[in-house]
Amino acid sequence: MTSPSQIRMFGAQWCRDCRRTKAQLDELELDYEYIDLEADPAAAKVAEEISGRTRIPVLLYPDGSHQVEPSNADVEAKVRELLLSD
Repeated sequence: MTSPSQIRMFGAQWCRDCRRTKAQLDELELDYEYIDLEADPAAAKVAEEISGRTRIPVLLYPDGSHQVEPSNADVEAKVRELLLSD
């Protein structure tokens, strides 16, 4: 699998899509860094700089690509791509 903190997820507990995506990453047993925008409001600016948008969740992948509000299928496809390229 991926090494610790290679995937970075910016999200918030009040966000339904964030909770869904976080649960998916947990189910896939991936190591990732979760950046809680409620606990670290300054990180919201970082997420916006990555995505160019103010929507969450934002997932930043080790290959430099990112997804904003991804579906479960989008996350699964990207994770599969990353694992195949290791």
